[in-house]
Amino acid sequence: MAASTEEKEKKAPAPEPVAPAPFALIGGSSTFSLDFPGGLGREDVRVLERDVVYETPFGPSPPMTLAEVGDKRFWTVKMHGWRPPHVSRADASRQLFWVLREAGVVRIYAEGGVGSVNRLLELRDVIIPDDYIDYTMRQDVSLGSPYLLIMRDPICPTGTEILARAARRRLEGTGRRVFTRGVYLVTDGRHFESRAEVQAFRLMGADVIGQSLVPEVYLAREIGACYTGLYMVVNYAEGVIRDWRHRELAEIFYEEAVTIGHILLDALKESPEEAVGCRCRTLRKETLLQEKRFDPSTLE
Repeated sequence: MAASTEEKEKKAPAPEPVAPAPFALIGGSSTFSLDFPGGLGREDVRVLERDVVYETPFGPSPPMTLAEVGDKRFWTVKMHGWRPPHVSRADASRQLFWVLREAGVVRIYAEGGVGSVNRLLELRDVIIPDDYIDYTMRQDVSLGSPYLLIMRDPICPTGTEILARAARRRLEGTGRRVFTRGVYLVTDGRHFESRAEVQAFRLMGADVIGQSLVPEVYLAREIGACYTGLYMVVNYAEGVIRDWRHRELAEIFYEEAVTIGHILLDALKESPEEAVGCRCRTLRKETLLQEKRFDPSTLE
């Protein structure tokens, strides 16, 4: 029987399909001041769409940009999609990664600023961490997919190698160092940590403190994407070396924005869509908590 006119009017319109792209660049504090990626003046960059907003099950997505660098098409977003005070960071992450999943994104690069806990790290050093400690209250953030997420190797080693190579080329002769190992301890923010907290985090094994790697690293694994982050040391954590200065922090953000933007684009141009040299996409398993008969043949 055909639906009545009234029933048709009650039906919600089909959501707009998300434009496909295999890559994503998640902007953080370092590129926040830029018109990224178009504002870098690169001839190999083409902006296709700006300020695109999609309806998601978790609310409207953050404004996003679809662009190309060389032959690589990617989605990018400012400041991890955070839009205070009306959208929580958890919801912003869900909205963003729902779009990335629908777009078919398989490789993600992120960037941001971090505070140094390790006393050997200097301001403007760059670190690509290989592990993390989740000290947030947002540990249940997910898209609701039925997967068991194995966080054995949370950061893609292929992405690390590519990002490090791009960073070293751009930073050559500056005296700044690029590290490809370290532990990123994630807090909720938006406040900075106390001296006692920083001392505790050092004993826990943290090298840097930031606010963005979680829940992104979980959501990337949930959608089956490789994830790597590039982080610049923008301040010493409380009680480390010396008190941080607001003016110094601001100078680093603004002065380094172009450099970080170029590093991300340089890395993307070299990046494969395939999971080459990593096992990131094998660490998402079917959950065992389902009402169905268990089939041992599905185990690896």
